[in-house]
Amino acid sequence: MIERQDQNCFFLLANDSYAELDYRQFFNPDYWLKKERVSGTAKGRGTTYFLQTEDLFGVNVSLRHYYRGGLWGKIIRDRYRFTALSKTRSFAELRLLQKLYLAGLPVPKPIMAVVEKGKLGICYRADILMEKIENAQDLTALLQHQTLPSEIWQQIGGLIRQLHDLQICHTDLNAHNILLQQTETGQKCWLLDFDKCGEKSGDFWKQGNLERLQRSFHKEIERMKIQFSTQNWQDLLSGYHNRQI
Repeated sequence: MIERQDQNCFFLLANDSYAELDYRQFFNPDYWLKKERVSGTAKGRGTTYFLQTEDLFGVNVSLRHYYRGGLWGKIIRDRYRFTALSKTRSFAELRLLQKLYLAGLPVPKPIMAVVEKGKLGICYRADILMEKIENAQDLTALLQHQTLPSEIWQQIGGLIRQLHDLQICHTDLNAHNILLQQTETGQKCWLLDFDKCGEKSGDFWKQGNLERLQRSFHKEIERMKIQFSTQNWQDLLSGYHNRQI
């Protein structure tokens, strides 16, 4: 990865071929709007912009600004305390995505990240660019209208096992952060949202990570009326425990 600095902005590029591009503009939504390259948006804590960039990066991408959640998010919406570049939200997530991407896991291709420090250097704001997974829906959207075959649940379990074998704890492992993509050869599962995730030693946390995912499914049974059964969970665990290492 390559780091660049432009006054109080620090850029992290996942690929040295991006260094020739005008990446200083890439984190400004107005730049893409003027070029008519915004294909859509998604609302969450803020707005994620989906961009037509296949000619630039080989894939279309999403642009996301980092916002705080909870009580702090109502007071300090998008500023974080700066200690080191490696610990900033966008740089840490991009580096983790790069590790997982190079390991062959189905995660969005990392593109680049920016950290903008305030004038006093105490706080920073951050943005990230990563691949947009095409023709995909999160599990909750699908499970509102259909059931999934056991092979898909096993695929999901095997994917989580891959993550755990790399000692990566997904701290927000839930049904919304698993995508199912329709491809020419079948259905493929993807994992999303690695903000605040990272390496964790030992095995003591892995069962709890799985239980967190299970709780998210049960929560969506009540909230979104998704179709999820005990057998679905057993198929997922089968994929997790039987994956060939």
